[in-house]
Amino acid sequence: MARGPGYASHSLLVLWMIASIALPAVAQQGTPSVTPSAPTPAGPTDEFDRGVPRSTMLGFLKACRDGDYDRAAAYLDLSRLKQRDRATAGPTLARRLKVVLDHTLWLDAEALSDAPSGHLDDGLPPYRERVGIIRTARAPVDVLLERVPREDGVLIWKVSALTVAKIPALDQEFGYGLLGEWLPAPLFEISFLTVELWQWVGLIVLLAVAVCVAWVLTACIARLVRPLERHWHDLGADKLGQVLVGPVRLGIAITLFYAGSFLLALSLPIRGLFTASAKGLVTAAMTWLALRLIDVFIVWIEDLLVARGRATAVAVLPLARRTTKVVVIAMAALALLQNLGFNVSGLIAGLGIGGLAVALAAQETVRNFFGGIALITDQPVRVGDFCRFGDKMGTVEDISIWSTRVRTLERTVVSIPNGQFAGMQLENFARRDRIWLHTTVGLQYGTTPEQLRRILTELRTMLEAHPQVHHDSARARFVGFGGPSLHIEISAYILTAKLDEFLAIREDIFLQTMDIIERSGGRIAAP
Repeated sequence: MARGPGYASHSLLVLWMIASIALPAVAQQGTPSVTPSAPTPAGPTDEFDRGVPRSTMLGFLKACRDGDYDRAAAYLDLSRLKQRDRATAGPTLARRLKVVLDHTLWLDAEALSDAPSGHLDDGLPPYRERVGIIRTARAPVDVLLERVPREDGVLIWKVSALTVAKIPALDQEFGYGLLGEWLPAPLFEISFLTVELWQWVGLIVLLAVAVCVAWVLTACIARLVRPLERHWHDLGADKLGQVLVGPVRLGIAITLFYAGSFLLALSLPIRGLFTASAKGLVTAAMTWLALRLIDVFIVWIEDLLVARGRATAVAVLPLARRTTKVVVIAMAALALLQNLGFNVSGLIAGLGIGGLAVALAAQETVRNFFGGIALITDQPVRVGDFCRFGDKMGTVEDISIWSTRVRTLERTVVSIPNGQFAGMQLENFARRDRIWLHTTVGLQYGTTPEQLRRILTELRTMLEAHPQVHHDSARARFVGFGGPSLHIEISAYILTAKLDEFLAIREDIFLQTMDIIERSGGRIAAP
C-alpha cells in the first residue's frame, strides 16, 4: 500500500515515544534499584531494613513503586505529628514525597552511606545524612535522613522530621496541584515503566495533537513555497516543497511533542530520556533535510554548468554529492554520540591522528585526486582539445579523477597523473579564436628599391583582399638587411581555429607571395 509523504516522520515519532519509555535503561537511570549492587553491611536488625542510610532510602522507594504507601510511611519520621494523625497523614506524605523526588531529584543510591553511622565527613551532624538538594523558588531545600531511636530505643535511619515538615510546601510547588484533585486516584496509582496511567493517556493525546499540528503547518509551508518553486522552476527547484515536507514535519512534530510533555509532570529519569531522544531525533530530521537539500543544490549546479557550456565539469558532481553527504552524516553521528554521553573530543582526536597517517601514506593519491578536480572544474583543457604539455603535444582523450590520457602526434597514448598534469604549463590550441601567420621572405640584393616597393604594395593589397585574413593585423614590411638577402616580414591573423583550414590558407598566401615577387621582377634569395 502506498504511503503518504509524512508516513516516515510519523513512524519515527511513534517509535521515539515507545522507545523513550520502554527502554530498560529508564529504571537504571532514574530512581535507584531496590537491590544494591553490593551486599549492604548489616546494621541493626529491623523489619523495614532501616539500619543504614542506603537501605532506608531504597526501602522507601521500593515501597512507593509497589504502591504500598502505608509501608513507605514507616520510613518517615512522623514524630512532629500527633499520634492520632500519623496513620492517615503518613501514607499521604509518603506519596507526595515520592512525587516531589520524581520531579526534582535524580537519586544516586551508591552515594548514600551503607554504614550504620552514615558519612561522618559530609559537614553535617553525625546523626544526619543528605540525600540531595531540591532547588525551590525561594531557597534550596535539603532532603535529609536522620538517625532516630526506634520504639525500643534501637537507632535507625528515617527521612528527617525537618524534611517531612517541608513536604506540603514542596508538593505545592512540584506536585500535581489541582490535577491531583480532579483526576481519579487510579490514574495516579496505576503505572507502567515508571509512567503513571494518566501520563500514558496524556502522551497518547499529545502525540496525536503533535502529528496533526505538524501536518497542518507543513501543508501551509508547502503552499507558501509554491510561488518560489515556480520562480525557480528553471533552476531545478520545482520540487522544493516535496523535499522540505518530510523532514520539517518530523522536526515540528518532535518539537511539539517534547514541549508538550513538560505539562505531564514526568519524572526526572523519563524527562532526561525524553530530552536525549528529542535531541537525537531533531538531529536526524536536520540531517534528513540537509541530505535532501544537497540533492537539490547539486541538480541546480548541474543545470547551471550545462547552461554555461561546461558539461564536462558535471562529472565531478556525483563525487561532490557523496562526499558532502558523508561529511553531513559524520557530523550528525558525532552529535548523536555526544548526546549519548560519549567523549567525542577524544574520538575526533583519534580520527585526526588516523586521518593524518592515512593522508601521509596516500599523499600522491590525494594530490592526483585534487588535481583531477582542478582539471575538471577549471578546464584548462577539455576532452578533444589539442594542446602542448611540457615538451610534448597531443589530443586529450580522457580526464578522470586520477589521471589524464593524451594521444600524441606519434599516435601513442600518454597517461599522466593529474597532480603532475595540473602542475604543467598547458597550452591549449583548441581555444584559439584565430591563428597567427608569421614568416620572413628573403630577396636577392639585386632587387631594386622600385621593385621592393611594388612587391610590398601588392603583398599588402593581397592580404587586405583575402577573406580569411584579419585586416587590422595584416602586415608586410621591409625589416632589414640580412647576410645574403633583403628581409620582408609578413604577419597576419587567419580567421580560423582549425589547423587544417589554417594550413590551406597559409599555403595559398605563400603561393600568391611567390607570384607577386616573380611578377615584380624580384628573386627569392637562397637560404
